[in-house]
Amino acid sequence: MLSGVNLYLIGMMGAGKSTVGRLLAAELGYGFLDLDTLIEKVSGLSIPEIFANHGEAAFRKLETDVLAQVAPFTRMVVATGGGVVVTQGNWGHLRHGVVLWLDASIETLVARLAEFPETRPLLSEAEDLQERLTSLLEARRNLYAQADVCVDANSPIPLHVARHALERLALRLAEDHG
Repeated sequence: MLSGVNLYLIGMMGAGKSTVGRLLAAELGYGFLDLDTLIEKVSGLSIPEIFANHGEAAFRKLETDVLAQVAPFTRMVVATGGGVVVTQGNWGHLRHGVVLWLDASIETLVARLAEFPETRPLLSEAEDLQERLTSLLEARRNLYAQADVCVDANSPIPLHVARHALERLALRLAEDHG
């Protein structure tokens, strides 16, 4: 379907990029990479430790460096971090593949993230989780909207989201080649 090009999943934290990404990789016969997991392996630190010890700017630099290392691969589904879109240079790498936005509502994100906000550095200091997520989404919405395909990620069943994503991808690719 994708002719070997990578599929990059973007969207807010809690949208399901890692979970749905694994399902999509299995369906497509692709490998799966989680950018945050790779960043942790490369740095030897957890994402919260990177933010706490070195700050967000250092994390974003690592994110860009790891994305650049992943970009030459083929036949990969790559779950990116929610903020990958804010670094303009990352789009050059993302555009070498197909970019799919998993779009989840604030209500869905709050429900998914409320249990462990401390594992998300951009949420750990938030007094109001919903307000913080709304602020982040509003700042990123136009960037996420640059994706090739947008998929509703509100279903509580990841397989439904993955199947919908495959349908939307097939339609988009048919439009591009039709």
